[in-house]
Amino acid sequence: MIRRHVIVHGYVQGVGFRYSAAIEARRLGVAGWARNRHDGTVEIEVEGAEASVGAMLDWLTTGPPDAVVERTDVSAREPTGESGFGVTA
Repeated sequence: MIRRHVIVHGYVQGVGFRYSAAIEARRLGVAGWARNRHDGTVEIEVEGAEASVGAMLDWLTTGPPDAVVERTDVSAREPTGESGFGVTA
């Protein structure tokens, strides 16, 4: 079990990024959350099996069709045992 904190930069707000991320997270069976930040980025935490988290991190490098991801900043966090994937404002 691993957990990663991700800041997604680019044209990522107003394109359904958080909700698409939640759908992908549920498909992959990972937990966590996604929220918009005031600087125009999207912040995401994702937790689960290493392969599933890796697949989610790969998906975050492109996001949904209308997004333009410039880069992702990823850092390791301690797993919390979180379940489900939430979207906040």
